[in-house]
This record gives sequence, structure tokens and C-alpha cells, in this order.
Amino acid sequence: MPRTELMAKIRGVDAVFCVLTDKIDHDILQYAGPQLKVVATMSVGVDHLDIQSLENSDIKIGYTPNVLTDSTAELIIALLLATTRNVTLANSAVYKGEWKSWSPGWMCGPGLAGKTVGIVGLGRIGFRVAEILKSFKVAKILYTSRTAKPEASAFDGEQVDFTVLLKSSDFVITTVALTPQTRYLFNAWAFSQMKNTAIFVNASRGDVVDQAALIDALKNNTIYAAGLDVTTPEPLPLDSELLDLDNCVILPHIGSATVETRNEMARITAKNIIAVLEGSPEEMPAEYTNSLHP
Repeated sequence: MPRTELMAKIRGVDAVFCVLTDKIDHDILQYAGPQLKVVATMSVGVDHLDIQSLENSDIKIGYTPNVLTDSTAELIIALLLATTRNVTLANSAVYKGEWKSWSPGWMCGPGLAGKTVGIVGLGRIGFRVAEILKSFKVAKILYTSRTAKPEASAFDGEQVDFTVLLKSSDFVITTVALTPQTRYLFNAWAFSQMKNTAIFVNASRGDVVDQAALIDALKNNTIYAAGLDVTTPEPLPLDSELLDLDNCVILPHIGSATVETRNEMARITAKNIIAVLEGSPEEMPAEYTNSLHP
């Protein structure tokens, strides 16, 4: 929704149902008025919300954790496979008439079996990705996290620091939330620490990556390839250098895009609003108190 339209419609409302492309900042909240009680977003990320202003105004914040874990993890695996096995290039070659015959080295990419995977941020989604990758017979799964995760023993996960993960991993997958601490976490220095055969996958937020540094890393073969479900900005302009690179697979932010997941996200968002308007958080069913931002 364009900002002008959002401002025209938000005046005087008691609740806001928004999505991650709606920036709910201080000015929007001031324009809405003091009667606003809840802002519920149909997303797990809340970086588009001005959390401090919402808290200062005692406005409840609803979001949708848990529900999109499986769908996003599945998409990350699909993106990883599309990148490693040159799926988009190979598909394009068929339509372009470049498929002339079988050739031993044509469209070859690295396999997953026997490799080291590094997962930056072992939350719900990162954990599920690791569980799935274990079935691909990867040799080792490394992860970074603020605290050790005993449950990572299910896939023999090993907690390491960020630098060790970058230097050791054949595949680096980031599933961190966007915060001031993670903004541009993947910058020129980070890419320089990775193997030149490494593949980078981002399905968190575009601003976790310094996109100019990623473009340089891909152009200069500092890393082998990248798979992105998120970019900066979104949609990605058609003149972006990323679109000129054969070693980058880009998807239009479809991590949670299954029919079942999106329907459930919408339902929970609506229920979060109803729960706030009809009763205090203490009286809400556990399903919805758990999806109110702490």
C-alpha cells in the first residue's frame, strides 16, 4: 500500500493489519491517533515496525512466529539446490536452444554430500534447515548463536564463532533476524573470509547483506555463487547488477509462499487483533499470546 494511501486510511482506526512492506513508523502512528491499540503484522519479522514508538504508546504488537518455519526452510533448501545444481541456468539453456548434447562437464555444480554447512542464526528456521540437510549426508553442520543449542545434537551441530564458520563452510546459510547488530553482517570482510568455492544463501532480510559487497564478491569469484530470496530494495530493479550474474539465483521473497502457510499467517494476524480488542493479553489463548511481540 502506498504511504499516502496508508495515511489516508489509518486515521482513527483501533487496529492495523499490515504486511512486511508496510512501514509503520512514528509519523504513521501519530497520524493514526491515540485510540490505536494494536498493530498486527502478517510476518515473523518486525523490522518494518517502529518497536520503540509502539511500546512508548502502549500499542500491542502482533506477529506470526512458528507458522512459517517449514515453508521457509523448504524454500531455503530449494534455493540451495537451485544454486548448487545450476537449475535456473539449465532450464534457461533448454529454452534458448543451448542444449546440444550430453557433456561431461556441462552445468556441473557442487553436491551437498560430504560438505560442511554453516548456518548463521540457529533459530526455528535455521534448526529446521539443519534437520533437512542432515538427510543429504552433509559431513558437518556448524552454527552461530548467542547461546549454545543443546537440541543441535539432533543433527550433530557444532557451535562456532562467525569467523570460523565463514572459513570452514562450503555452504553459508543465513537465517538471522534483521537488527542493528546484523545489518550488513555479510560485508566485504565476511565474503573475503569465505572459501572461493563457497555458496551463500540468504532467506532472512536483504539488509543483512551489503549488496554492493556481494556483487563484487560474485563478480570477482571471491565466492562461487549466491542464492537470494531477499534483496535490497524489493522488488529488485531490472537494472541491478545482480541480474547480470550467472552465479546468482534470485527469488522474489517467497519463503513463506505456500497456500497453507499464508492462510494461517493471515488467520493468526486477525486473531491477534481480535484478542487485543476483546480482552487483555492475560486472557488470551496461549496460541495468540505467544504471537504478541515481547
